[in-house]
Amino acid sequence: MLQITGKTCLTGLLGSPVAHSISPLMHNFSFEKLGINWVYLCFDVKEDGLKEAVQGLRALQVKGFNLTMPNKNKILEYLDELSPAARLIGAVNTVENRDGRLIGHNTDGVGFMQSVREQGIRMEGETMTLLGMGGAATAICAQAALDQVGTIHVFARSGSRHRLRMEGLQKALAKETACTIEFHDLEEPRELREALTKSRLLVNATSVGMAPDTEKCLIPDNSFLHEELAVADIIYNPWKTKLLCMAEQAGCKAFNGYSMLIWQGAEAFRIWTGQEMPVDQVRTYLKRQ
Repeated sequence: MLQITGKTCLTGLLGSPVAHSISPLMHNFSFEKLGINWVYLCFDVKEDGLKEAVQGLRALQVKGFNLTMPNKNKILEYLDELSPAARLIGAVNTVENRDGRLIGHNTDGVGFMQSVREQGIRMEGETMTLLGMGGAATAICAQAALDQVGTIHVFARSGSRHRLRMEGLQKALAKETACTIEFHDLEEPRELREALTKSRLLVNATSVGMAPDTEKCLIPDNSFLHEELAVADIIYNPWKTKLLCMAEQAGCKAFNGYSMLIWQGAEAFRIWTGQEMPVDQVRTYLKRQ
């Protein structure tokens, strides 16, 4: 068991709510396994208390911290620098303290794309259909483009409050990548069917289908799916959403957001420590909890 000493360094998570987070289990297990004298804690902090919390963490010289809702956008006001991905996405989930400078990163997209590769799916030059325009969708879209996905069809409700941010991302990525990003209305099933016919991967990056509303799904029925299509849902509660059940019935490879969660944490761990999280051991440990 990790021994807290006068040399123990602090990392943690700021958000609300945070009591359900598995991040402390994941990081503290990894610190102990690798002999790193650090500890990871959760702090219930809302947007109105974020400034003071960050000031306090900076004064305490913490090694770094994570952000979850509702703080991923607000945190930008209190940072000294942004990584290229965080700048493109306009949201931060990982902060690194580099010699007193707070540097914001976004590891959500990295985590998702690693979970795709883990499934044996190569997306370079391929087409993706992405449902949603929120924070997770933005991060996934940006990283997919940076990872050389050829075309991304983004579907969202008409009048989405995230549309302007996503349009800004589209323009920025057009300057830095060869990826084509096209926007569509979720209320247009013909366009959705056509996009899915061309796609190698479908991603639900919304909360539709999450417990307790597990009977909801943005895909009308499994006739929209085909066997060559892989289907990912960033939700992992329930473990198998209605979308993933439909995908399996259609003969698709289907996977949830649990691996994304682990891999985004692994990337944050690497940023802070310079070492690789023992991901396989972390998975085994979490299964026993």
